Amino acid sequence: MDPIALASFVSRELALRADPDDAGPMAAYMKTDMPFHGVKKAGREEVLREVKARFAPKDRAELEAGIRALWALPHREEKYLALAYGRRFHRLLTPDSLPLVETLIREGGWWDLVDEVAANLLGSLWRRFPEAIAPLMDLWIEDDDLWIRRAAVLGQLKHKEATDTKRLLRYCLLRMHEREFFMRKAIGWALRQHSHVDPGLVITFLEEHRDELSGLSFREGAKALRRQGLFPES
Repeated sequence: MDPIALASFVSRELALRADPDDAGPMAAYMKTDMPFHGVKKAGREEVLREVKARFAPKDRAELEAGIRALWALPHREEKYLALAYGRRFHRLLTPDSLPLVETLIREGGWWDLVDEVAANLLGSLWRRFPEAIAPLMDLWIEDDDLWIRRAAVLGQLKHKEATDTKRLLRYCLLRMHEREFFMRKAIGWALRQHSHVDPGLVITFLEEHRDELSGLSFREGAKALRRQGLFPES
């Protein structure tokens, strides 16, 4: 797999699908100065299907080289494709991929990029290699970078019954004092997601820490429980 050819292919295919009328609003919605081609999800999925067929990596090194090549391109959609490429072949990633994952989070620095990395790339590594990843997450949850902390909270979103619940709740406790919207939202999202797996645990946590959690975290954490009639509105 030639990463230069991969990057050239993706850049060309996105340019062919570009819609200038959509590019500006897409950038405005994401509150970024990074340029957009104006290619929405359906168009990006078309490109990704071709990428999977033409540029399948044979090992971790090739996958990481492909991710880096796409990530280095200037448009937002190219970065989306970098992360989608990593997600498609996530089982090639190993704990040695953590430096790349960390770079994607620190450089991404916004929810649309960070959350994809956290839930899917970091999440895959954490689920498959918990002994290697969990101790590092104990450092990330104390990191100066908001997005690294957010990734530590969201890294188990898809773990379901395999969730390390003690660590998840501890991370929520460590960060529930924060005033940052994106941390408060992350805590609520993580609790809400886990409430589908263990509603009793989340109910107990919400009740015990009602006065310490932000209103946003509490509402988000209780949302699915309330829809199911398992948690009172008041």
